[in-house]
Amino acid sequence: MFGVEYRIGWRYTRGRKRNRFISFVSLISILGIAVGATVIITVLSVMNGFKEEIRERMFDMVAHATVGGLADGDRDWRALQPLIEDEDGVVAAAPHVELQGMLQNGGRVSGAYLHGVLPDVETRVSDVVGHMKSGSLNDLEAGRYRLILGQVLARGLGVAPGDSVTVVSPKTTVTPAGVLPRLRRFTVVGTFESGLSQFDRGLALLHLDDARRLARLPNGAVSGLRLRLADLLDAPRVTRRLNARFGPDYWVVDWTRSHANFFRAIELEKLLMLIVMTLIIAVAAFNIISMLVMVVIEKRADIAILKTMGMAPRRIMKIFIVKGCLVGLFGNLLGVAGGVALASHLEALIGAIERAAGFKFLSPDVYPITEVPSRLLASDVVMVAALAFVLTVLATIYPAWRAARVRPAEVLGES
Repeated sequence: MFGVEYRIGWRYTRGRKRNRFISFVSLISILGIAVGATVIITVLSVMNGFKEEIRERMFDMVAHATVGGLADGDRDWRALQPLIEDEDGVVAAAPHVELQGMLQNGGRVSGAYLHGVLPDVETRVSDVVGHMKSGSLNDLEAGRYRLILGQVLARGLGVAPGDSVTVVSPKTTVTPAGVLPRLRRFTVVGTFESGLSQFDRGLALLHLDDARRLARLPNGAVSGLRLRLADLLDAPRVTRRLNARFGPDYWVVDWTRSHANFFRAIELEKLLMLIVMTLIIAVAAFNIISMLVMVVIEKRADIAILKTMGMAPRRIMKIFIVKGCLVGLFGNLLGVAGGVALASHLEALIGAIERAAGFKFLSPDVYPITEVPSRLLASDVVMVAALAFVLTVLATIYPAWRAARVRPAEVLGES
């Protein structure tokens, strides 16, 4: 079935009793490739998990796309909303008013992003209700000046539902005493926890009408419409259609532009981690070079006899390429199996270690995600396996070339 060079290469791979040191180097090479492949698959799975987890949590709180140009009171969002919702790919649209301000409770002050919403409509474009820790979104009533705070923000201000905070608006009021900031007392009626610090530390929800008064927008005006799309990945195409339909009077921006830098940073980090982790396999490939060079030196007499019997140099090369590839293949199979097993059970394993050690690896005070997510992709496994095998094949070329250049007359003459 296989040529003689394949059988000889296989025999050299499993016949290890004559030189234990070469066998040891072969074992190190197999383990090096296995460890490298396992680490790379696990790291890539964790990076995929973090990206997916952050994206899901982020889009529970932010819009897939936003329509701007509605701050002018002459443009009524109520007339625009049904037109946008009729567009193919758009599930819902909800108005919002956004502004920045400061929240104060006694001596505690914190900056916050104030987000005005209509409670009965907001649930169609975000899942903030699913993250409520206390209170309800329906507790936000126009003219009652109520707030729902991120849990970390509420804890930093030392407030709980039922307490009052002072909202300092960036809009000022001109009085005989001079220009004064606008202050308004709000009652905290609830808290939420999204799992992302940018929202839990700095977001406050209030009723749309109350936010409009703070921002001094004309009656009926809003900052824009937040859109929920049927397909998150279809956002650029839907955005282009909306921009073409409504012309220069409005502008539409989707998440691929508003959060592009964030997701590009994750992809860049994943690429850099892949490059760094590949060095582990490269080190194992260097071990294969060393091992094959020693095998060539040990088998010079065998090579000389084979060449004397008429075996071509390219077939001699093939013997040692087969041996090196078999070592790499064993390591690759072990690494892929170990990587798939570890990545598939990583969350449970980390949880068990945290419970045994009594502390969390990812502190909620520092990291936006406190668990270690893992998402195994078949494409990553195939890529890592192919990468490891290619490095293995490349590592066999020089020793195999050395073997093909052995001169039978010199070797047999030494005997």
